[in-house]
Amino acid sequence: MELTYSGIREKAAWEAAGITLPSYDAEAVAEETRENPVWVHFGIGNIFRIFIGGLADRLISAGDLDRGIICAETFDYEVVDMIYEPFDNLVLAVTLHADGTDEKKIYGSLAEAVKVDTDDVSRWNRMKEIFRDPGLQMVSFTITEKGYSLRNPDGSYLGFAGRDMENGPGGPKGAMGIITALLLERYRAGSAPLALVSMDNVSQNGRKLRESVLETARIWAERGYADEGFLSYVADEKVVSFPWTMIDKITPRPSETVCGMLRELGVVNMEPVVTSRQTWIAPYANAEGPQYLVVEDSFPNGRPPLEKAGVYMADRETVNRSERMKVTVCLNPLHTALCTYDCMLGYELFADGMGDPELRALAERLGYAEGLPVVEDPGIFSPKAFLDEVLTERFPNAFLGDTSARIAVDISQMVAIRFGETVKAYVARDGSAEKLIAVPLAIAGWLRYLLAVDDRGEEISLSPDPMIPYLRGHLEGVEFGRPETLGDRLRPVLSNENIFGVDLYAAGLGEKIEGMVREELGGVGAVRRTLKKYLTDHRG
Repeated sequence: MELTYSGIREKAAWEAAGITLPSYDAEAVAEETRENPVWVHFGIGNIFRIFIGGLADRLISAGDLDRGIICAETFDYEVVDMIYEPFDNLVLAVTLHADGTDEKKIYGSLAEAVKVDTDDVSRWNRMKEIFRDPGLQMVSFTITEKGYSLRNPDGSYLGFAGRDMENGPGGPKGAMGIITALLLERYRAGSAPLALVSMDNVSQNGRKLRESVLETARIWAERGYADEGFLSYVADEKVVSFPWTMIDKITPRPSETVCGMLRELGVVNMEPVVTSRQTWIAPYANAEGPQYLVVEDSFPNGRPPLEKAGVYMADRETVNRSERMKVTVCLNPLHTALCTYDCMLGYELFADGMGDPELRALAERLGYAEGLPVVEDPGIFSPKAFLDEVLTERFPNAFLGDTSARIAVDISQMVAIRFGETVKAYVARDGSAEKLIAVPLAIAGWLRYLLAVDDRGEEISLSPDPMIPYLRGHLEGVEFGRPETLGDRLRPVLSNENIFGVDLYAAGLGEKIEGMVREELGGVGAVRRTLKKYLTDHRG
């Protein structure tokens, strides 16, 4: 069985394999989409394919939408070459449930894949054509937090962003320059309204996207590449909106186990690939069942009926409360706290670590005892019920195959939100965060992990993080089994508000974290002993 338009015509074989086919004519939907685009998405990796693609598939299947999504890629063109075009843009979505069952379904909702290469005249003209269409309603994004960045930590422009500012809309290379250039094309074609919807797991994602686009537009207007009317067009959220969203669905890299299962069922050419830009992707996508998407209902040119596919449409404040609930308390902090301890205690799969009594106690204390008391209820779902689902169903899902090393990527870019916000909430409420146990233990575990030595004293590989050189520089000279070598090396790190969003010494936690790290440096088994000490002495 081949995952192509011609291949899925052999319906009996797919049905015998337990794989659900599109209930609609995927080729006809693709043709209608190309001719009359309504929805474009940038960043066409795994979560987009199985989650956002699944939303469109559901709407098309129910007759609530007659067009799919145009898939635009600005970063990794090999994804189009290796995963989209050979398979006619079809997706084999595999949902892995905690009870060991799975669902397999082919989505035909991804209609066209475009490499947004401004050096390729035909492809760049195709994107301009799409953006000139007045019927285009929404442009969504899953390009990761880095995709919205224009500046280095010192305030200078990133190389590509600086060049895009200097060279204007003729041939931008960065995602924000590309989007702004396409908006300029739409403005010149009649200024039709549009919604730009970030669906990245980023705090206040719509604000970040808007700020980067506005800054680019402003610089171009100042340099004569665009008129002031363009700047007014982009700045008017009644015309060009930037809705905030909260997204949640655990989507690991493609599973070799899933690949083997599909191969046994008779599906060919399913092997995962790793592109030269280190994108891990496959013709199939695997993920958990639970998913949440909350979207600010601000669409000046209309929108697909997303609520019919299970999306929560809400106002901005509800979206913000939902995002803060997830990112600062009920999911992301638990992921970050446990993944580094997993690596030090020898757990490769995140679900395996959830069976460890100390790690489970850390997650429960972090979420229930320290997080829930300071989180605001978003009103559309219960924070406690959300946390219950995370700890009883989602995190222990061994069939998901998610690795702790994947979760540990770029932690330095996240700790200000995932831990710093809770620290600030306690300082605001109590004057100090010194009563916290799980939050400082999580931070201490991350810093101890950066020594790249596990609890047995053996070397481990660190997950990528842009601040590793800076952080490990402050750990230089620190030795496993010799806590005294830590000295006061952590003071510049723990007081750095750019990392944690707060000076942890001023918050009453700096010395506590230092002490925990020293204890975790105490030789073989010290990490385990430290977890037991703090989580046994402070239960309840």
